[in-house]
Amino acid sequence: MQAARHVVCALSGGVDSAVAALLLRRRGYQVTGVFMKNWDALEEQGVCTADRDCEDAYRVCQVLDIPFHHVSYVKEYWNDVFSDFLSEYEKGRTPNPDIICNKHIKFRCFFDYALGNLGADAVATGHYARTSLEDEEVFQQKHVKRPAGLFRNRFEARNAVQLLQAADSLKDQTFFLSQVPQEALRRTLFPLGGLTKDFVKKIAAENGLHHVLQKKESMGVCFIGKRNFENFILQYLQPRPGRFISIEDGRVLGAHKGWFLFTLGQRANIGGLREPWYVAEKDGTKGDVLVAPRMDHPALYRDLLRTGRVHWIAEEPPAALVRDKMMECHFRFRHQMALVPCVLTLNQDGTVWVTAVKAVRALTLGQFAVFYSGGECLGSGKILRLGPSAYTLQRGRGPPRAATEGPAP
Repeated sequence: MQAARHVVCALSGGVDSAVAALLLRRRGYQVTGVFMKNWDALEEQGVCTADRDCEDAYRVCQVLDIPFHHVSYVKEYWNDVFSDFLSEYEKGRTPNPDIICNKHIKFRCFFDYALGNLGADAVATGHYARTSLEDEEVFQQKHVKRPAGLFRNRFEARNAVQLLQAADSLKDQTFFLSQVPQEALRRTLFPLGGLTKDFVKKIAAENGLHHVLQKKESMGVCFIGKRNFENFILQYLQPRPGRFISIEDGRVLGAHKGWFLFTLGQRANIGGLREPWYVAEKDGTKGDVLVAPRMDHPALYRDLLRTGRVHWIAEEPPAALVRDKMMECHFRFRHQMALVPCVLTLNQDGTVWVTAVKAVRALTLGQFAVFYSGGECLGSGKILRLGPSAYTLQRGRGPPRAATEGPAP
């Protein structure tokens, strides 16, 4: 008789990963739970909840009667995720550490540990996502070395595993998985991909997992927690005082501690002003933050962006994009925002121009433009350049369209 397949499941101490492990057990697999510690609580005067989460993950393993392992990726997280986070803010961009964490920590460090150290046949997480493989096909995957070139050899047989949206569209987390390498994806199971959150909670309640069911859903950046964002960032980056300036008439409205503290589209709390103003542009050379007086001001809307080199889940661009150099699809740059119809234009260096069918509010440098087509997540690229705002175009200060070729970002 064949030995039971060994699946190593990442456990966060929350309900989703706990139910993922439970479902894997029900399928008859040999399951091992692993808790990853990515942030050092000792530095944060006990604010971080990692120790409690670890205890909760351990209790899940006790309830399910599966082995528990605890690994620390504090150094790797600092080097690959947090250093990038600070560097992006210093450049005036707004990063997405969750996407970077999945790419480097969960689907590289944890993935290598599960297969190399624990002898896993596959890994699993509690993400709401699906792939194009059935379980048995995942177990049959062989280790495939990633091609070294910009794109895969065009004559090589293509049988890439697709990353597909979850059945629960409200909970779908493919956005956060859009930079995951193909090699890891083809050895990964997502047991919650076909379930709704309510059903997952019901399963937890019926199977003695009450301790994780009562926990609040973790939202926001894990290492910031409930702390004030500005205070947190200024522990690591030097203040760079500057001015708030009205984009309409150039009036100086107030002062701030650093242009990097602000994201396009957010409300700017300007001392002494009762009416709301919103961040429309940032001038890194002068340190000024340009603000607009309404939430729907045309200065907040753009329809053109350029990414860095795109990470395609299939390791190469879609065939239609390679053939025609242009392709219609959808994109989003925030989790849970409505998908935006767009046209991609492929550049020779692997970057893309994204032209939205209609102008989008608060396109943001540093965020990831994540591309979708027919329920499939195609991959993502970091937003590195923005076209002119609708306000700039209305006032005639810019061309009718930003030039589609320019200096590399």
